[in-house]
Amino acid sequence: MKHMRLFFPRPHLVPLARVFVFTLAALCAVQYVSAQDIPLISGGVAFFTNTNGGKTDYQPYVEPVIAAPLGSHLLIESRATVFDTFSPKASGGYQRDSLFKTMDYLQADVLLGPHLTFVAGEFLTPFGTYNERLSQIWIANFQDTPLNYSIGTMNTGDGVGGILRSSAVSTENYSISYAAYYSANVNNNYFGAERSSGGQTAIYLPKQGLEVGASYGRSLAGTHENNVGIHVWWEPVDSPFRFRSEYAHATHDGGYWFETDYRLSHFGGNDSPVGRLEPIFRMQQTFRSAPDSTNFVPTKNQQEPEFGVNYYLPHEVRINSSYERQLGNGNANIWETGVIYRFLFPTWKGKAN
Repeated sequence: MKHMRLFFPRPHLVPLARVFVFTLAALCAVQYVSAQDIPLISGGVAFFTNTNGGKTDYQPYVEPVIAAPLGSHLLIESRATVFDTFSPKASGGYQRDSLFKTMDYLQADVLLGPHLTFVAGEFLTPFGTYNERLSQIWIANFQDTPLNYSIGTMNTGDGVGGILRSSAVSTENYSISYAAYYSANVNNNYFGAERSSGGQTAIYLPKQGLEVGASYGRSLAGTHENNVGIHVWWEPVDSPFRFRSEYAHATHDGGYWFETDYRLSHFGGNDSPVGRLEPIFRMQQTFRSAPDSTNFVPTKNQQEPEFGVNYYLPHEVRINSSYERQLGNGNANIWETGVIYRFLFPTWKGKAN
């Protein structure tokens, strides 16, 4: 059975109490630093369903995020994930699976200059685009992550160490950015990561809304292996159309995905009944050249076309529904639906300037 969202087993499944303790400490620290640098609590709450082979799973889901500035040169960020799954029993009725709790990342962003930032702590691995940009439930068009997601993300999706980010060049016609990271091998009750290094670079053309980038990651634990990837995003200016794509290759496997969406806002604007509608499509495929237990790519060649629709309601509520056909590795029809609420609020009221 295919999971609604792909998560990898990690040793740092921490109780939420630890997340809240850290959050409270950060908030208290910020309150004494500056009343104007207001920490923000954001995230999403969702209820997902997944129907595969006539059996339906239900999944309540919450993903809180905190961003707490400490002065003008330091930002603390953290995101947690909590969800439960209710699946059908063979004897009838439903059973509750184990509650899943994890801290996705906990990092400090240090502004070293106008074009340079150092990130320290547990971070999302900067490989490709999905992990850092689209893995949030209130942004992703589809409930499940791409089939090639584990390539380059070192299976856990995160690292423990540091990232150096820079905007090397920035003009009105183009900008070039890069990120380089190193992750240590950590395996304890709080954090977990594989020893690895790598980075990515991208060029962005703002007038065309076009971004082209490349990623590289090297696993330094056990068998040393290289992962490479490229991505192309096109979001035309003043257009509701978006195109996103990514290709990743490892030693024994590879794969690609691309997705498009188009908000029908030209029918009366974003708030009209039709303008709230957004058809979506994703195509993905993986290729396997030899057995490999180092990542979670399907063991056989597989392709999946997916069709769906987003419907945007007032007050940051979105209804998402999709259908996908799994081909090549156990043919199956998969129906997914979800209701997602995006929340955002300051921790306290700031003072007027």
